[in-house]
Amino acid sequence: MATTKPIISSSFSYETLEEKLDIKPKGESLLIGIPKETSFNENRIALTPDAVGVLIANGHRVCIESNAGNGSNYSDKDYSEAGAKIVYDKQSVFKCNIIVKSAPVSEEDCELLNPNTHIISPIHMAIMKKSILEKMMEKKVSAISFENLKDDSGHNPIVRSMSEIAGSAVMLIAGQYLSNANNGKGVLVGGISGIPPTKVIIIGAGIVGEYAARTALAMGASVKVFDNSIYRLKRLQNNIGVRMWTSVLEPKILSKQLKSCDVAIGALSGALGRTPVVVSEEMVSNMRAGSVIVDVSIDHGGCFETSMVTSHEKPVFKKYDVIHYCVPNIPSGFARTASQAISNVLMPLLLETGEDGGIENIIWHKMNIRSGIYLFKGSLTNFYLSERFDLKYTDLNLLIASRR
Repeated sequence: MATTKPIISSSFSYETLEEKLDIKPKGESLLIGIPKETSFNENRIALTPDAVGVLIANGHRVCIESNAGNGSNYSDKDYSEAGAKIVYDKQSVFKCNIIVKSAPVSEEDCELLNPNTHIISPIHMAIMKKSILEKMMEKKVSAISFENLKDDSGHNPIVRSMSEIAGSAVMLIAGQYLSNANNGKGVLVGGISGIPPTKVIIIGAGIVGEYAARTALAMGASVKVFDNSIYRLKRLQNNIGVRMWTSVLEPKILSKQLKSCDVAIGALSGALGRTPVVVSEEMVSNMRAGSVIVDVSIDHGGCFETSMVTSHEKPVFKKYDVIHYCVPNIPSGFARTASQAISNVLMPLLLETGEDGGIENIIWHKMNIRSGIYLFKGSLTNFYLSERFDLKYTDLNLLIASRR
């Protein structure tokens, strides 16, 4: 049996196939909407006129509701000169495919939302409602929260900026209520030659506590800081660069220090839920008459047992002759600075989103932004919210990978 020889033809050519890399798509022009905030105590706006000007110069469009910037002292004229389109009804703003808000999504907003909209806003876990989440899921909304949004270094830039503002403002507020002008006991926060310095107690050594300590020390006060994390206390001392009086939260020591202090600041943060109450009513009743409590953690329930939520219109109340300042969202009282801080984070993020061809693409290319997403195309991707409201949780990484 004759064997046939294999035919070798010179016309065959064997080549290696090219590897297909993930190529970034061409840029996309974004349509960004900024509604006027109507919620309690909210004066901030998420993009300043300067930031809007940069976005428009890069080919994006911005639609803003009339008077949205009033709380931060930005006029419609400032925005129209920057190139934004001013509209007079909320409905028009919600037609944009990206909505940027400085307050959490409300029931009213849910009604106006169009399907497949992208929202960038705070979330305020403590006051989040299941009904709002369900409506957003129904409309297949994608949502990014300020609180969980991370930058390239793994920090939360907006939360950090707001905490820095709150911490710096706390001592100014305390000084105001110690003065005679506000029926305080007439004490100046700070050290004057020959007079013992004002005593300030700070509970919590996070960013708020650190900036409150910096401001108090700069004013010349004597500062004592309490926190249960030795790491945070060490970090505070290293960052400030001064050896300070620090202690873990030991009730007897805390009670003794509160008896003789002029200002007590609550700067504890509740990890996800309510802040722990560390100062009992009895401790407050033993404090000096005319001393001031500023409870920054009132946003998450407060860490003084006597704290009750107040407003910017009526910020203080007295209990046991101690002045309590318990206004939630302190940065909103310094709205222009706070708006600039938020804008500094969101404007580069929106520019990058445009360059990447939209939010879905930037999520694919930038891992750190994924931490801020709690809804993606109507699927709930935040484990804490799914546990709290008993809603179906979907892993964001799987969702994104399945769409590529």
